[in-house]
Amino acid sequence: MKIALVATGLGMGGAENQVAALADCYAADGHAVMLIAMTGEATVMPRHRGVRLEILRMERTLPGLVRGYLHARRLLKAFAPDVVHSHMVHANLFARALRAGLPMRRLICSAHNTNEGGAARMLAYRLTERLADLTTNVSDEAVRAFLERGAARQGRIVTMHNGIDAERFRFREEDRQRLRREFQVPDDTHVLLAVGRFSPQKDYGNLSEAFVRLCKRRNDCVLWIAGTGDEQRTFQADAARLGIAEHVRFLGLRRDVPALMSAADLFVLSSAWEGLPLVVGEAMACQRVVVATDAGGVREWLGDCGYVVPVRDSLALADALGAALEAGVGDRQRRGMAGRERIMTHYALSTVVQKWLQLYAGYSAGMQPEPEPAENAGQCKLSAVTNTRGQQ
Repeated sequence: MKIALVATGLGMGGAENQVAALADCYAADGHAVMLIAMTGEATVMPRHRGVRLEILRMERTLPGLVRGYLHARRLLKAFAPDVVHSHMVHANLFARALRAGLPMRRLICSAHNTNEGGAARMLAYRLTERLADLTTNVSDEAVRAFLERGAARQGRIVTMHNGIDAERFRFREEDRQRLRREFQVPDDTHVLLAVGRFSPQKDYGNLSEAFVRLCKRRNDCVLWIAGTGDEQRTFQADAARLGIAEHVRFLGLRRDVPALMSAADLFVLSSAWEGLPLVVGEAMACQRVVVATDAGGVREWLGDCGYVVPVRDSLALADALGAALEAGVGDRQRRGMAGRERIMTHYALSTVVQKWLQLYAGYSAGMQPEPEPAENAGQCKLSAVTNTRGQQ
């Protein structure tokens, strides 16, 4: 099968990582794959050399948009894919516009959030809906949000969850010991880890207030934050003002997130809104206990394997962090093992890839394949990927 993936960009983010992972799996399974990124430099790169990567570097001007449109049209016409699969709001609308002037056998558009913009974007989604064969979003909650906001109609949008590479994301004791030595973390100190860009969506202000409350109750915790963004300086200033700066380590952009998760004791997500936050599933695959706000599809990931609190409630977040720590190592290990089993059973990347391939082949959206046995889950022939084009 010839598959064309279209993404808004390939910056560091959950949706971008998912697109690159799908491209790698398709290529490893023998499909012809072209990945088109509309804008920006590629930070998250597909690793399989069989993936043809095209970066349009579209400028936000009318001439730039026209040039990008014509370039993408030429690429798709020459490639002649069996399916075009777009990801994220700009790419979804772009792919629909391309179809208006270019025959496509099948177009699937995937949103990755409950909130992909204001009323204008939701109207654009609705007005162009007929140009896509199917629209998907990453959680039941995100699908409901799209229906409620009029971005899609009932029967024209379905839930397709993200998939986790459970071989890459697994607990490794050697990584835990190495990083804790590197960062000089004593054995009796608890590490809380957050991963994500500094943006209003991630609501790190909520996290800082919760961490202040936690530090007032106990002095054995540190907070690591992996990510970059426009609001990092604001958070750093808040940390200094609130007196927690010496307990917070800003890690910047990291490419060793699985190792960071192994080194941590808890994973925390403080978001105000989400679709299906990939980092939660990745933390579960690494057997980390997750404390998260009730944003988007968090409950769909966690089941009863972690702690869920209301969004924008720093007191509840602090209480849940404290409860998770007070439950002890044994409870965290049990929850961590249950979390990984849940990912392996329901959200393994190989299972998700097969669901996508069924949709690509024209199967009914209601036909959901059975999960793979746990011993086979998490694999998508990525062992065949021996030459890497870049790290994720």
